[in-house]
Amino acid sequence: MLTVLEVIKKTTVFFAAKEIENPRLNAELLVGHALGLKRMQLYLRFEQPLTESELEKIRPLVRRRGAHEPLQYIVGETEFFGLKLKTDRRALIPRPETERLLEIIATRLAGSPPARALDLGTGSGALALGLATAFPGTGVTAVDASDRALALARENAAALGLEERVKFLQSDWFSALPAGGLFELIMANPPYLSAGETAQAAPEVREFEPAMALTTGGQGLDELKKILTDAPRFLAPGGLLALETGVAHHADLLRLSAAAGFARAESLQDLAGRDRYVLAWPP
Repeated sequence: MLTVLEVIKKTTVFFAAKEIENPRLNAELLVGHALGLKRMQLYLRFEQPLTESELEKIRPLVRRRGAHEPLQYIVGETEFFGLKLKTDRRALIPRPETERLLEIIATRLAGSPPARALDLGTGSGALALGLATAFPGTGVTAVDASDRALALARENAAALGLEERVKFLQSDWFSALPAGGLFELIMANPPYLSAGETAQAAPEVREFEPAMALTTGGQGLDELKKILTDAPRFLAPGGLLALETGVAHHADLLRLSAAAGFARAESLQDLAGRDRYVLAWPP
């Protein structure tokens, strides 16, 4: 009979041959998930023989990861801003870059939390639910054009007990929002990959995550331009627009923000030192 450690080693070799990034970590996380064990518990059971029924739980997960299906979709969850979020193919997997955007927002607005906030293209609900957790007094509206993504976001809100505090609405950016409604904060992580970046993306991204949430083709600026153009009509005086963007977009976005009527805009880098975020303030 194979032990836990032997299965992990065999899986690591298989993943390495399939060019899976961090093959040993992926093997440990998948075996642990199949057995219902955290990594530390797994280490304590390395010499434990596995039954055939346990191996039958592991094998299909290994095959899926070997085909480059994202680990987060296979285990069905991910951590974001201290929250456990359900993840599946209905929406993008929340990423560290987006978590960093929320950290920037929470720091900048800590002294004056927004009364009303809008999350454009909410996907799994990560930004909206993270903000509602950071600022319990803030009313959050989260919109997405995809009814499938909204269903996932609602499931996450219910699991976190936030379904009464976050309102979800199907909308193509601002189109379905009531006229005259103003927000102290608008945040968005829209599709911003260029056609070339999408073609070169890892198969985990290119083949499994929803294409409409990744790119609209071209240079990846189209949706960011729409948001910048329309946001001033929905921002309260003194409000903040916070965007996650492509790394080659910032000169264009700073120019577009001025043309759209923003009083000032600021470019910020992610933790890897790449231009990633644009903050803009109305007059």
